[in-house]
Amino acid sequence: MLGATALLAVLLAAAALWAQQRDASLHRQAAEQGLAQLRGLLLVLPVALVAAGFLGALIPEDRVVALVGGGSGLRGILIASLIGSILPGGPMVTFPIVVVLFDAGAGTPQMVALLTSWSVLALHRVLAFEIPLVGVAFSLRRLAASLLLPPIAGLLSAGLLLLF
Repeated sequence: MLGATALLAVLLAAAALWAQQRDASLHRQAAEQGLAQLRGLLLVLPVALVAAGFLGALIPEDRVVALVGGGSGLRGILIASLIGSILPGGPMVTFPIVVVLFDAGAGTPQMVALLTSWSVLALHRVLAFEIPLVGVAFSLRRLAASLLLPPIAGLLSAGLLLLF
């Protein structure tokens, strides 16, 4: 986590230098946009983290391990893929849930499949945005083309774990 923060700081410094060379007023615009986004996060993130804490206390660890634990294999990857596809909400909801599931004993390949499914399939976004905007035919083709991606990602991460 520290490495990711350091990388972001370096990228921020590079972007700030570039913006300074292009137009000094860009700094003010960037700061205003950043603060606007921060205000939204400051309202949502604490609630999401507390909700995830309650969820962690309510979820029985033995059920998590049985369904999506590291030893659940392909069955767990498929279950996690299904859960990810129906899990509503954005990253402020999903990532705390994944942390709770990890703490309860979920396996890495299963959580990779869950997050991939949430990112690629997300049925709530398909129903709310995709079908109304681009139509049923396109949405069904995209879903069909994407359906195997979460299990493949889970299986690939299981194989890659053997290398590390």
